[in-house]
Amino acid sequence: MIQFRNLTLARGARRLIEDANLQIHAGWRVGLVGANGSGKSSLFALLRGELHADHGDCEVPAGWRIATVAQETPALEVQAIEFVLDGDVELRQIERDLAAAESAHDGHRTGELHARLHEIGAYGARARAAALLAGLGVADADFSRPVSDFSGGWRMRLNLAQALISRSDLLLLDEPTNHLDLDAIVWLEKWLAGYRGTLLLVSHDRDFLDGCVTHIAHICAQRLTLCGGNYSSFEENRTAQLAVQQVMFEKQQREIAHLERFIARFRAKATKARQAQSRLKALDRMERISAAHVDAPFDFHFPEPARAPDPLLALENVAAGYAGRTVLEGVALTLRPGARLALLGPNGAGKSTLVKLLAGELAPLSGRRIEGRGLAVGYFAQHQLEQLRLDESPLAHLMRQEPAAREQQLRDYLGGFDFRGAVADAPVERFSGGEKSRLALALLVRRRRNLLLLDEPTNHLDLEMRHALTKALAEYEGSMVLVSHDRALLRTVCDGFTLVIDGRATEFDGDLDDYLAWLAARRDARALANADAGFAVDKIARKEAREAAAQERQAKLARRRPLVREAERLERELAALHDEKRELDGQLADPAFYSSPDIDQVKGLVLRQQEVARLIDEAEHRWLEVHGELEEIGEV
Repeated sequence: MIQFRNLTLARGARRLIEDANLQIHAGWRVGLVGANGSGKSSLFALLRGELHADHGDCEVPAGWRIATVAQETPALEVQAIEFVLDGDVELRQIERDLAAAESAHDGHRTGELHARLHEIGAYGARARAAALLAGLGVADADFSRPVSDFSGGWRMRLNLAQALISRSDLLLLDEPTNHLDLDAIVWLEKWLAGYRGTLLLVSHDRDFLDGCVTHIAHICAQRLTLCGGNYSSFEENRTAQLAVQQVMFEKQQREIAHLERFIARFRAKATKARQAQSRLKALDRMERISAAHVDAPFDFHFPEPARAPDPLLALENVAAGYAGRTVLEGVALTLRPGARLALLGPNGAGKSTLVKLLAGELAPLSGRRIEGRGLAVGYFAQHQLEQLRLDESPLAHLMRQEPAAREQQLRDYLGGFDFRGAVADAPVERFSGGEKSRLALALLVRRRRNLLLLDEPTNHLDLEMRHALTKALAEYEGSMVLVSHDRALLRTVCDGFTLVIDGRATEFDGDLDDYLAWLAARRDARALANADAGFAVDKIARKEAREAAAQERQAKLARRRPLVREAERLERELAALHDEKRELDGQLADPAFYSSPDIDQVKGLVLRQQEVARLIDEAEHRWLEVHGELEEIGEV
């Protein structure tokens, strides 16, 4: 197991973690969370042996093999699948030793090495590498392409596959979902959930954390704490702890105020001096409780949008692309006021192209783009971060955007994005990717726009900032088109989906869970098609098997959807009934209520209390039945 004893970790003069004491047992899958800059990457560097503790001990079992994802990949001429296999260091060493033994005609050594290859499952290594590449979205035809042919984002997928294939005891993953589309993210989540080693994972995707970790390690205020369960359970427990802490803080503040008043009043009186001194010592000894707070103090909302035309924007039989290469064609899309649309589809299918088309940054190759009169577009994309002026501060950016606004008003606004004090006056060139994204969002949010076009707005943002953005978008009264792989964001703010794939953009009939099921069915179909190519199986039988599998999946979906909706309805009803019952119980438990001579009112409340209790029992019974049926159906 990994053990921290009185661990203190610093970078320069800045302390990141102080006096940490915890154990991470073999086989645990731990999500490491905390604000950007809190020390997550430094903790990984400590575990890799690249940093040393300033105080205390960090113990990792000496024999453990540690795997991590390389951040850079040189332009190698080696094939992609061979590059992935290089991640199994022992396999490659045995292959070299085997070649040497065969050259030396050492039969005994050759036999030993073949035995070891069998022990480590080396004869299936190439198949495992191919499965990893396919899972991460690399096409079969690209397995034999040289690494140098791949773009930076695709090389990161190769690096990730190389880390996953190594038979590691400890796997360190820092934001592994960057550069992945939703299909690959879901696949990786399931793969990590079955990983048998010890996993430490940094991610700002709450659904991803929920799907693959067993514990959460949290860095906050230089403290490293560990709790069991996934991220959702951690959030619930932390909310409860902060609520208790706030109550204790307020109580202590009243006690402190009382002691201070006594001291100030009687300190100069001889008869009360000793008592005043006693209270002064008690005040000094008192262990101060911090006020409850959230990790990142983000607080902002989108202003009321400008009046919107109807329709806002329309695309009529549009084709779009670059340098004569068509990416999308036959696109017909009308955005009306109140639209909250998510674009779904694999990376490279044309989602960003469609957003640029809607934003007017890309002219159609054919067809028409029609703007409604009064359309005001707010567009956010990662390339816009490059348009920030590196020599200017966040305040200067905002003052140039709003020259008539008061400086203090702008500073208060920037504070909602955690640009406070000297940070608001610092040049942008010193900022991290997350801080630049926050500034670009701050500049966008400030404007009154009736249509928001957001292309991966959560990239580089930590969990607290993602939560604040999700809340602000949920309250936004205008229309939006969103591209994101953050499932929590998509579920919360979008109510319509468009599928962008195979050069087309079509309405997707279903919710996000239906899309994930569609992805699973598509992956199954691809896997079956790949298997067909390798084995001479009767074509009719294969087709029937695929159709049967598809029909079974569709039947499950048809059964599952109404049950999910009923479960959600029952949960809402139960919450309302429990609230009403607590109110009724409180009224009937209040002695003052019985001072009224109105017997009919008392009788009516008692009868309603009994009726509510009966309704709760019925709803809970049905809720259990529904969830039993859902468990019977299983995952689709």
